[in-house]
Amino acid sequence: MKARSVLLRLLGGAKDSRALSRWINLYPPFLGAGIRVVRIAPDMKAVDVEMKLRWWNANYVGTQFGGSLFAMTDPFYMLMLMHHLGRDYLVWDKSATIRYRKPGRGTMRAEFRLNDSQIDDIREKLKTLPKYEPVFTVEVKDEQSVVIAEVEKLLHVRLKEAVLQPTGDRTRPTP
Repeated sequence: MKARSVLLRLLGGAKDSRALSRWINLYPPFLGAGIRVVRIAPDMKAVDVEMKLRWWNANYVGTQFGGSLFAMTDPFYMLMLMHHLGRDYLVWDKSATIRYRKPGRGTMRAEFRLNDSQIDDIREKLKTLPKYEPVFTVEVKDEQSVVIAEVEKLLHVRLKEAVLQPTGDRTRPTP
């Protein structure tokens, strides 16, 4: 069993939003940074995350540590796409950039949203392309909804080799 599969299973799997919601807050990197998932929609198209300012996630000037702000945006679009695309697709976080806009004080929040047209677009593109790398943007906001940081996530999505016919032609995977 691969390490990534073990972790995903421990977190409840990519298929069960209730189990994922139950266990992800115990994931050591989130627990240590004070990151908390407050909501995962049953359809896995919405995830809300928050992080309160604590002494252990503050930087040397008393505001939110930038690494923790970045960490609170890390796996969610990947997990959401894995859920919706299914086992015939490989989904990876490829890169991310963060732009800090203001110092973060108090509780930070990030809302991740995925819609049917984004999912359909990825499936359509992968009918003709060997890979597709969609970009998702999420804003980290404070309690007054002021944008503290903007994060762009570049994901890598492709069909698994087992889905490709021996000639290299693509088949349409079952959703």
